[in-house]
Formats: sequence, structure tokens, C-alpha cells
Amino acid sequence: MLDGSLEGRVALVTGGTRGIGLATARALAEAGATVVLTGRDEAKAKEAAAAAGADSGLALDVTDAKAVSTLVRGVAKEHGKLDIVVANAGIMEDALLGMIREELVDTTLSTNVAGTLHTVQAAARAMMRKKTGAIVVLASIVGEHGSAGQTVYAASKAAVANIARSAAKELGRSGIRVNAVAPGVIDTDLTSGLTEDAKAENIGKTPLGRLGTPEDVANAIRFLVSDDASFITGQVLGIDGGLVL
Repeated sequence: MLDGSLEGRVALVTGGTRGIGLATARALAEAGATVVLTGRDEAKAKEAAAAAGADSGLALDVTDAKAVSTLVRGVAKEHGKLDIVVANAGIMEDALLGMIREELVDTTLSTNVAGTLHTVQAAARAMMRKKTGAIVVLASIVGEHGSAGQTVYAASKAAVANIARSAAKELGRSGIRVNAVAPGVIDTDLTSGLTEDAKAENIGKTPLGRLGTPEDVANAIRFLVSDDASFITGQVLGIDGGLVL
């Protein structure tokens, strides 16, 4: 019987100190996994780990490929394996085309694209030893469908979705599944800058009539990394309440 249990699994969640990352760490821990979460600030990572019921919280800058590789190897060595990796760390900053700064491009692409790639690479190396594993990356409906004022963010998340698709094709024969989730408008710190009118407009366009919650995304991720999803790979799962149909 399939039950979504993650008992005995070891999971790593990057960007796990708040929002979707924190909710995901908690969901995986509640399902029985031993969870390690990361954040840029060590103190906040440790605090988040305690709040989520995770095993530990560690500092990590995902733009640093060497640091990512070292941390992933360390987690796998300490726990004897690494079964699940959720590449959640990312940033979002809006800018109209005429106002896009070079710094914004560099920071967004190095965090969202290179950071995700570093994480997937390191995870694949660790998982290949056991010939099994599940990786989920955080894309966005913006990356799938575009959005005015979010050209850079959309480009970065389109790249993330295709990291998942390409990695799934490459790693499948090694027993490693790779999927992406594409959240819609989720009520987190990243969307806290939306005006009430903007929120109301998004709710009005959403068939389910509300904004998403971090738990909505976390529960989908928990499914994708479980044995219940053992024949699912290379997919980009929209979690948007029907906003994009």
C-alpha cells in the first residue's frame, strides 16, 4: 500500500529557512525523513531546523559550487546516504525591461540557475553511489508562461524547469528521478510586496479562489519525492489553483 512515508530517508532542502523551503522541510520531517536544511545565515538555519523538526540547519551559499559540493558530500557521509534533495534556494526581484540592472541579471541567474545546477550536480554525484534518489527543483508558472516586469526572473525559472527535464533524461537510468514544481502566486515573503489590489486581482483570476500557501507546494513536493511517485520524472507540476489553464 502506498502511504507517502519517507521513513529511513535522508533529505536536504536548500533555502529552507522560510516560506516554501521551511514548509517543505517540515512536511518531509513529518513524513519520517531525516532532514537537513540550509540557508545563507547559520543562526537562522538552525532556528528554522528546530521549528521544522529537521535534524540540522547549515549555512550555504548555493552560488558557490565548491561549498555546495562540500556540504552535500558531508551530509551524505554523515548519514550514510542522500535520498532526497529539494533545490529551493532562489530570489525574485521585479524590474521592467528598461529598468533591468546588470547586477540584477547576475544575481538572479547565479542564484536561481547556477545555484540550482550546482545543487542538482552535487545531489546526482551522491545519489549515483546508491543508484536511487529523488530531486525536486523550484520552477514557477512565470517561467512557463512569462509575466510583465519579471523578464529576468522568468528567464531564470524557465532555465530551472529545463534543468529538471534534462537531468531527468540523463539520470533516469541511474535510478534518480528529477522533477520540478511551478508554483503560482503563493502567500510568502517573496510576494509580500504585492498590493491588496494585486492580490485581489490574482485571486479573481484563480479558479480555486485563493492564493496558494507554502504547505500547498510542500505537500506536492512530499508526493514527488515519495515512492508514490516512483514512475514520475522530468515533469513540471503547476501548483497555481488553476491560474494558468
